[in-house]
Amino acid sequence: MTTDPFQSYMPQALALARQAADSGEVPVGAVIVRQGEIVGQGYNLTRTNNDPSAHAEIAAIRQACSALNTDRLEDCDLWVTLEPCTMCAGAIAHARIRRLYYGASDPKGGAVESGVNFFAASTCHHAPEVYAGFEESESASLLKGFFKNRRD
Repeated sequence: MTTDPFQSYMPQALALARQAADSGEVPVGAVIVRQGEIVGQGYNLTRTNNDPSAHAEIAAIRQACSALNTDRLEDCDLWVTLEPCTMCAGAIAHARIRRLYYGASDPKGGAVESGVNFFAASTCHHAPEVYAGFEESESASLLKGFFKNRRD
């Protein structure tokens, strides 16, 4: 009998997204994994920190780089609940993240497979392997519920 060594870290990212929502932030969560261990995590804190760069991916990258004492995360994977924007895609490329797993697509603000398709640009120096659709319905549902509540 063989076992599949693949493990999804999207449940942890979703838990962080729920924390963001509970704080009044857009519910996006991210974790960075190296050799089966979470080395960085974060959720959106743009309003809390009055910082437009305080996206979940940026927080997770900063924490992982600090924990590993490096600016390169070549042997790390990023799990995030929403397709990264252009800013975050740039940070992912600069950090040399190995693989990107994300939940919901973002046709309006995404930059991986939507919008500018950042990693396909000739000026992009590093493109991670990209896998989309992990826990997509739950990720999308969190976002839709958050924005519906804000409109009501």
